[in-house]
Amino acid sequence: MRYGLKLWWLRRPRGSWWARWLAGKLGRRVGNYGELPKLIRTHAPGGSFADIGCMWGVNGAHAFIAEECGATVVKAVDVFGPTPEFEAEHARRRSRVEFILGDALDPATLARIGTVDTVLCAGVLYHLPSPFDLLVALRRICARTLILRTSCIPEVPGLPQAAVYFPLLDANARKRFDLATLGVGRQPGISAPFDGADGYGNWFWGLTPSAVRALARTAGFRVDAAAWEPFALTLICSVAEPAFAHRLPGEAEARGMGRSVSAAGEARPQ
Repeated sequence: MRYGLKLWWLRRPRGSWWARWLAGKLGRRVGNYGELPKLIRTHAPGGSFADIGCMWGVNGAHAFIAEECGATVVKAVDVFGPTPEFEAEHARRRSRVEFILGDALDPATLARIGTVDTVLCAGVLYHLPSPFDLLVALRRICARTLILRTSCIPEVPGLPQAAVYFPLLDANARKRFDLATLGVGRQPGISAPFDGADGYGNWFWGLTPSAVRALARTAGFRVDAAAWEPFALTLICSVAEPAFAHRLPGEAEARGMGRSVSAAGEARPQ
């Protein structure tokens, strides 16, 4: 009940404003979407750059900013094709930005991207059924810096790293996370019921900031800076050793592992 009231208040413009003001007074770094160009200009110059999820609502603008400020190679990646606005701006600038149509979870797409110094991924994480797999994929292509921006839900008191799976929630539960009051447009899976035909257009996950940070760290990133908002989070991360890895053993090694498990007698059905 208390968490529901928290959501209700933060979804109101006045509540959101007060939360930002208080966070700033308490010394917390408060972010906003409009800071992305500044972050790109800080981290992109002199190195290669990839924007994962480059089209929706921005038409490749962040990729063009990276090129403009001195990125050596720029790749713009999305699961739907380049918009007319992107193509017109690309022609006007005589741009060398390379558009790649592909899914960042597809090894073939990752191979086309290759390794780049700076990766931007904004507005994508919560649209995927498996956000951890996306972060692992981003770690594979990132050589230096990840700029990650994602929608979030407020922290749940007493339950760090909590998350809400949106698909198939009933209407009353979904309404708690509908951000229309803050000017957010259509949210498939929240403002309307989940529809599998919408694919990645659905909002799959409401991740708390602590959950996002834990996912990033587990996937192999070190969080260097964070900017909080009531329903969003921006992280600046550098690459680190992944905290989790799984390697499929060969046939002989696998049989040896099987014998060891049986001999130890530790395996119990659960």
